[in-house]
Amino acid sequence: MNNRRSQYDISNSVNVSDCQQVQQAVLEILDDVYPGFNTQLLQKAFEDCHQLFEGEHPDYLPCDALYHDKQHTLDMTLALSRLINGHDRSVTKEKRIGADRAILGIITALYHDSGYIRHKHDHKHHNGAEYTLTHVSRSAEYLQRYFHKINRSELAQYSANMVHYTGMEVAPTQIKLPDQQTHLVGHMLGTADLIAQMSDRCYLEKCYERLYIEFVLAGIAIQVDKNGKEHIIYGSAEELLRKTPEFFECEVKNRLNNIFNKVYQYEDNHFEGKYSYIQDLQNNQDRLVVILDAGDFKLLRRRPPENYGTKTFPGLEAYLNQYPKKTAFLEAI
Repeated sequence: MNNRRSQYDISNSVNVSDCQQVQQAVLEILDDVYPGFNTQLLQKAFEDCHQLFEGEHPDYLPCDALYHDKQHTLDMTLALSRLINGHDRSVTKEKRIGADRAILGIITALYHDSGYIRHKHDHKHHNGAEYTLTHVSRSAEYLQRYFHKINRSELAQYSANMVHYTGMEVAPTQIKLPDQQTHLVGHMLGTADLIAQMSDRCYLEKCYERLYIEFVLAGIAIQVDKNGKEHIIYGSAEELLRKTPEFFECEVKNRLNNIFNKVYQYEDNHFEGKYSYIQDLQNNQDRLVVILDAGDFKLLRRRPPENYGTKTFPGLEAYLNQYPKKTAFLEAI
C-alpha cells in the first residue's frame, strides 16, 4: 500500500478521481460476466454523475463536501462492480445477479451521495455536509427523479429503496426490494461504500482533516439529550480518530459480517488473490493503532488529493464565525 498513489484504487491502476477511467474499468469488469451487454445507460449515468459533482448540472452547485466527494463515489462504484463480477463468476447461471440488476446497482452507487450536493437556490445551507443526517433520503429522492428522467421509471423506487443500504436512516430489515438477488446487490452496495473508503490510502488523513469538519458542520459533533443538555461527541479531530477503532469493531464489522452477510468475500473471486479491500482496510486500522499508541498525529503524513470542497473551504473557525448558527460548537469546546 506504501507505493500506491493517493488518487488511485487498491490495484493502483485506476484513477478514482477520473470519471472516464472509472467508467472504462467498470464497463470492462461487467462485460467480463455479461459479454456484449448494453452499456448505453451506464455511459449516460457516468457522464451525468460527472456533471453533477462538478457543478455542470443546471440546478445544482458543485459538490463542496470535503470527505464525501467525487473520488469516494467513483471508488465505491468501482468496488461494487468488482463484487458483482466476483459473485457472478462463481455461481450457477440461475443464481447470478445479471446485467439488469448490476446496472441498477451501479447507477445507485453513482448517486448514493448526491444528497450532499446543494441546490443552486439553497440559501439555508452553506455546505453540503450540513445535510449529513438526511443525505441518504435526499439521495433517494434524487435517484427517483433521475430514473424518471432517463425513462427507466420502473427502476426508480427500487433504487430509492436500495440506496438506504448505505445509511442509517432506514433499518435494513425495512428496505423493500423485489427479490433476494436485488437485496444482494444492496448488500454489495453497502459493503462497497464501507470497504472503498476505509481502504483508501489516505483514509486516516481524510478522517482527521475532512470527516471531522463534516461532523461539526452537520451538528453531530455535539448531541443534545432529552433535557436539552449538550454533550460533545467529537471535540477534536484527534478524538474522532481515537474513537475510530471502537466504531470499526462494533459498527463496521457488524454491518460487513452480519447485515451484509460477508459479501466482501466475492472480491477474492474477482481479484484472484492479487488485491484485497479488506486487507487494505485492516492495514489502515493497524496503522491507526500505531499512531494512537505513539500519541503522535504528525504521523499522518499522506496527502489526499484536493477536491472542490477543500479548495473553497475557508477553514473551520472562519466558517463557524461566518455563520452564527454554528458558533455554539466553538463556544462548547
